[in-house]
Amino acid sequence: MSSSFNWRRPFRREAGGEVDAQQGADISDTASATVSDGTLQYTLEKGGNDSLPSYQEASGAPVERDSPLGYQVGSITIIFLNVSKMIGTGVYSTPSAILKGTGSVGLSMIYWTIGFIVSIASLSVYLEFASYFPNRSGSEVVYLEQAYPRPRWLFPTAFAFQSVALSFSSANAIVLAQYLFRINGHQPTPWELKGVAVAGYTVAVLLVAFNTKLSYWFSNGIGIVKLLTLIFIAITGLVVLGGNVSRVPDPKANFVNSFEGTATAYGLTNAMYRIIFSYAGFENAFNVVNEVKNPIKQLKRNGFAALIIVAILYILANIAYFAAVPKAELAAAQQIAASLFFTRVFGSSNAVRGLNFLIALSSFGNLVAVLLGTSRLIRECGRQGVLPFPRFWASTRPFGTPLGPYAVKWGLTLVMILAPPAGDAFNFITDLQVYPSAFFQLVMGVGLYIVRARRRRMGLPRGAFRAWDPMVILNILLNVYLVVLPWYPPAGGAYAGDVSFWYATYVVAGIGILLACGAYYFAWIYIIPKLRGYRIRQEVLRFEDGASSHRLIKVPVAELAEWDATHDAVGRTVGEGAEVGSASDGKQEKQQEAGVVAADPEKRNAGL
Repeated sequence: MSSSFNWRRPFRREAGGEVDAQQGADISDTASATVSDGTLQYTLEKGGNDSLPSYQEASGAPVERDSPLGYQVGSITIIFLNVSKMIGTGVYSTPSAILKGTGSVGLSMIYWTIGFIVSIASLSVYLEFASYFPNRSGSEVVYLEQAYPRPRWLFPTAFAFQSVALSFSSANAIVLAQYLFRINGHQPTPWELKGVAVAGYTVAVLLVAFNTKLSYWFSNGIGIVKLLTLIFIAITGLVVLGGNVSRVPDPKANFVNSFEGTATAYGLTNAMYRIIFSYAGFENAFNVVNEVKNPIKQLKRNGFAALIIVAILYILANIAYFAAVPKAELAAAQQIAASLFFTRVFGSSNAVRGLNFLIALSSFGNLVAVLLGTSRLIRECGRQGVLPFPRFWASTRPFGTPLGPYAVKWGLTLVMILAPPAGDAFNFITDLQVYPSAFFQLVMGVGLYIVRARRRRMGLPRGAFRAWDPMVILNILLNVYLVVLPWYPPAGGAYAGDVSFWYATYVVAGIGILLACGAYYFAWIYIIPKLRGYRIRQEVLRFEDGASSHRLIKVPVAELAEWDATHDAVGRTVGEGAEVGSASDGKQEKQQEAGVVAADPEKRNAGL
């Protein structure tokens, strides 16, 4: 398994480039050093997850030195957070479409391998970012915030709006409902389908809302069932391929002249999109970094392990499908590939019914894994200060869970299940999630080079993990492809998409959302403050449960000099025992943190 880690450069220790254990332990009790790069100010912060102190730009959300969500995430949980998000319905439903798009069995198998390679590249980018900011959960929230800190709060504002407004999981909930109805063979009405989808998603939210540790245990349990299901399909496929199943007379037929067939450009791009969809979820554990002890070592080892396990099982599952189901039947299938496989091998409606139950359970596990990961991402958006009501987003009371983000996801998902009618409206809103996400993934990949250059300029050491440049470039090219892909028209023309109107309407709408976020930002941060005689500043709030957050406040121009003189770049009041805005009662309370003290380069390097 160790060979899987050769996609990055090895750890590098530089002279004066590490914090020793004692220094790391003392950071929380002493003043933090700052370094500057033009107008950017970086403060040395220490989390409670056994990661080394690290520099982050001061406009970023404050580091929580003791995670209010606890430290429940270990090796097994990292693996199954990723596995449960990756293995939803993709490997059961997409093989038919991928075969149809690629035109041949051989090219289809190559595409599944390409999916693994591009996922490795993307995982490497996430891991290098995490090595720079090992005490912050929220993955993309943090990485975009730190890669693009100027204009101040622009990327946090845009990403927070996109993440919150488009955080619904209605499509996955409806898939769950569909498979629950398939178990008993009932054809549901639209409102029956919606009702079961609401009930299923509500149960998933309740399971994660009351106890973080139990929610991780439940996610792990379903992840194990998912792996066992794929392992069973893989082993059964190998038995079929060996000629040991009488129902399949020629199991090797699809592998003779396996590259025979034709493919179109649209078919190939459509197949690649489905491959990427099937591997999505390899990054889920990066949303809980601050809940992981020794996070970089754990994420490096277990993140790659989860991806390798899933990739092997994906390929073996596809071999099983091709061994049991004729190529033409698989390509033309309207039902899932796994159902065809079980019917061919076992010929029993009970077997197919059992498979539908396992896929329904897999879909439910996917909902739980997504809730666990995206709740932390949304919480981090709220901690940046750009969303109103900081307590709602950051507090973990009363159960030690992020109830605010859970409530938002539940409410939005219910609206998106119940409000849009089946057909155009639902498909359009679901597609609308795609484009802004692809855009932010692209700028995040480019942002890694920006972070590297900035750290070199400030004399900071490399992170504990460094991705190979070919992997980073591959990740950037992949996301360029995903940004360009939606503009490519379907084979039937501009009105042959999954909606009755222009196929790229959701792309234009996605761009419109990003532009609207930019317009709102400049009005809120620059134009209105200038007209009304105030400026926006950030202050640190601390809550009773140990959570912390930024809050953006209005400071009159006449008081600006005093404010800047008495607050550090993070928003804390300068000086031991100084006061900071309290979210608990709206008054001032004593800050138990030291202020920011400038450090010369020698001391800075000695600290890192």
